[in-house]
Amino acid sequence: MSTEPRINDRIRVPEVRLVGPSGEQVGIVPLAKALELAQEYDLDLVEVAATARPPVCKLMDYGKFKYESAMKAREARKNQAHTVIKEMKLRPKIDPHDYDTKKGHVVRFLKQGDKVKITIMFRGREQSRPELGFRLLQRLANDVQDLGFVESSAKQDGRNMIMVLGPHKKKTEAMAEARAIADARKAERQGRTGGPDDALDDADDAALEAENAALEAEADEDDDTDEVDVDETAEVEAETTEVEKPAETTQDA
Repeated sequence: MSTEPRINDRIRVPEVRLVGPSGEQVGIVPLAKALELAQEYDLDLVEVAATARPPVCKLMDYGKFKYESAMKAREARKNQAHTVIKEMKLRPKIDPHDYDTKKGHVVRFLKQGDKVKITIMFRGREQSRPELGFRLLQRLANDVQDLGFVESSAKQDGRNMIMVLGPHKKKTEAMAEARAIADARKAERQGRTGGPDDALDDADDAALEAENAALEAEADEDDDTDEVDVDETAEVEAETTEVEKPAETTQDA
């Protein structure tokens, strides 16, 4: 069913309660009279209260009314703050460079006011060493403590260990801060005369947007989920074997 109000000839009632273009009450008039007044004022007859008896209609510029309504709805959506939980997956023996990259994503998410779910994935005999994942989560929480806090402490969930980080800033505050920075940069560019520096600024902005898009795509991908690192598994097995050897020697003795 259409949610738009009926206008002009689409109104099918014998009489209406008419409201003038300035909001004045005209009273109950026949539909033909209301349409005649709308044509006289060069406006539309819009049904604003279809359930009333008789229906309430108003004389207005319907095209302008729709445009203003759409702009108000757009502004309301722009100011809305949705709680988003991002997810970042790591391995227990992650490479230092990969750790720095993942931490950069977590920092960016927290700055944007989003929560971050950190998942440590154990594979094979790594499951016998949960302390590796716990120490990694503690390290990450300490590295980003200026931007976020541990909302849900580390806990084992099957073959994974999960921790949730919450941002210190609220989503609305982060959005307002980002908007203020963008407005300041825009005002600074408009204050210049349009020389080579402006072209460099535009190029920097385009590069920054491309970099952010690439980081978003990389954060959403999970290259480690279906791939087992043979070297890491071998290291874990070697460490486990070294721990078990003294126990076997004692038993033989």
